[in-house]
Amino acid sequence: MQVRDILKMGDARLLRVAQPVQQFGTQALHDLVAEMEQAMQKAQGVGLAAPQIGEDLQVVIFGTGQANPRYPEAPVVPKTVLINPVLEPMGVELEDGWEGCLSVPGMRGLVPRFKHLKYKGFDLQGQAIEREVSGFHARVVQHECDHLMGVLYPMRIKDMAQFGFADVLFPGLDSNSDD
Repeated sequence: MQVRDILKMGDARLLRVAQPVQQFGTQALHDLVAEMEQAMQKAQGVGLAAPQIGEDLQVVIFGTGQANPRYPEAPVVPKTVLINPVLEPMGVELEDGWEGCLSVPGMRGLVPRFKHLKYKGFDLQGQAIEREVSGFHARVVQHECDHLMGVLYPMRIKDMAQFGFADVLFPGLDSNSDD
């Protein structure tokens, strides 16, 4: 199976609102998730949304199940397939953090995100998932779910002086280190 290309900022397909998944456990859904996992692994990402490979469905994958060399300070985020997600902020506290994106390669920006949230949705078989998370896990989920609404992280940056090429902002950082 050929690894699908990840769409880059500027492609109009990244700005669409994704459609909910109607049927779970199908071969087509399993194939889509497998293709997403291949694309994410090839790009060494920590998350990917179906719209990033041109599929207009509410499917995100995230996590590594182990420490990620690009985010050595971050706690491990469990590998998750989340379908038709719903996010609920747990309070109003926001936290700024540097983000990258496989659809915005080589760039980083300082993005405010809810520090604590609850997310729910479904796994591949349609079994309910519900978790309360904070910190890096919450940031990753919000970033990936934004893709389902046609939102890329640069749209959330409050100060464009805090947006630029990773190798300029962080000399010595791997410039390919995107989410």
